[in-house]
Amino acid sequence: MRGKALFIGVVAAVLAAGPAFAHTQAGVAGGFFSGFSHPILGWDHVVAMVAVGLWGAFLGAPANWMLPVVFPLVMALGGALGVLGVPVPAVEAGIAASAVVLGLLIALAVRLPLAAAGAIVAAFAIFHGHAHGTELPEAANPFAYAVGFVIATGLLHICGITLGLLARWPAGALAVRAGGGAICAAGLAFLFGLV
Repeated sequence: MRGKALFIGVVAAVLAAGPAFAHTQAGVAGGFFSGFSHPILGWDHVVAMVAVGLWGAFLGAPANWMLPVVFPLVMALGGALGVLGVPVPAVEAGIAASAVVLGLLIALAVRLPLAAAGAIVAAFAIFHGHAHGTELPEAANPFAYAVGFVIATGLLHICGITLGLLARWPAGALAVRAGGGAICAAGLAFLFGLV
């Protein structure tokens, strides 16, 4: 009986143990994980990236896929600027402003031409990308890190697009606009937190 209890205890301990890494967040896997988790763990990034998908869904085709494509592409450029140490002024304020502006556009049901909507999204993507690039962990693989944050960003956009599908129904359209208001409020909270 004691042997069984000891065996079960050892098996439980082995199964409960996490993996051991010689160099935390090192290499390709560590770089990818760091990049993937960065946008998801930062609420300022989450609300803005969900807002891009939500506004795209509200605007309809082709904005529903163009805005979520433009954002990560330009964000990768901003990330490269951050990795290279090229300064971009007021990055944190730009990130907070992205949530305020995008939230307002959704809440007020603003319909802009695709080029204007793309330009707004691209401008804010520079700030988000730069923040990711400058916060690149020293040990991380920069390419894997960039791939990770671009994929995470795309997934957050898909969440926004999915929520935006609610706008097909009158009550859902009100919920989407209320979500825009909540995004704007979160952006204002981030902005006031900077001062």
